[in-house]
Amino acid sequence: MTEIETGTDHLLARLEDGVGTLVFNRPERRNALSGPMLDALARMLARFELDEEVRCVVLTGAGGAFCAGGDVKAMAGEPGGDARSVSYEAALHRQRISQRETSGRLWRMPKPTVAVIPGAAAGAGLSLALACDLRYAAQGAVLTTAFARVGFAGDYGGTWFLTRLVGAGRARELYFLSERIPAEEAERLGIVNAVFPASELEAEAAERARRLAAGPSIAYRYMKENLNRAVHGDLFECLDMEAAHHLHTGTTRDHAEAVAAFLERREPVFENR
Repeated sequence: MTEIETGTDHLLARLEDGVGTLVFNRPERRNALSGPMLDALARMLARFELDEEVRCVVLTGAGGAFCAGGDVKAMAGEPGGDARSVSYEAALHRQRISQRETSGRLWRMPKPTVAVIPGAAAGAGLSLALACDLRYAAQGAVLTTAFARVGFAGDYGGTWFLTRLVGAGRARELYFLSERIPAEEAERLGIVNAVFPASELEAEAAERARRLAAGPSIAYRYMKENLNRAVHGDLFECLDMEAAHHLHTGTTRDHAEAVAAFLERREPVFENR
């Protein structure tokens, strides 16, 4: 395992077996977001996207929580917070860039992204989890949009992602009422893919992440683009794009290896070529 310097203790990073893991690390605040954390998250996602050694990205939190979202104490300008005295225009520009380079990059990154949710995921923390391709939660974890409780409309793409996961009516209810959703209910709604006992979550998620990292990366790249386009694209545009991507991946060495492995009744060894 290789530990990677992120520039702040608020975000940890490591690389092992093709899996790049990013850990929110403010356990004393349930991993509430900070300026340094968000800046580091944007930098590390950009680095992981281009690093060929990273074939799957995992996002998780330290100390039994995923991420509590915005730091309410910092919003109140308490000592130790990171509230800034900047103009509205400067704050808006910074927010737009941050959202595009975190939630936006997780969604469009041509590699599988996985949120591992050991505990609370709230507000923008939930939004970042929703931006990932897959989500696995621990029994006892609680998810909530939370924004209405602090008088915010919501950020980091949560309204967009949640609407596409659960439908417009349910997403509105979850945003307006900001109810706490137990992990099992989140699985029933399709917000998380699976729920595991807390003691097993890390191992179960790691096994799936390693499988993704060992998989056909070129196929995953185009598969994800197809799936993303399917969310909002015209059917016939999606059909045409699927055709192009399908034929292209059929020319790769990974495809040839998979066919050979199938005929030889063994697991394929993909080269990302």
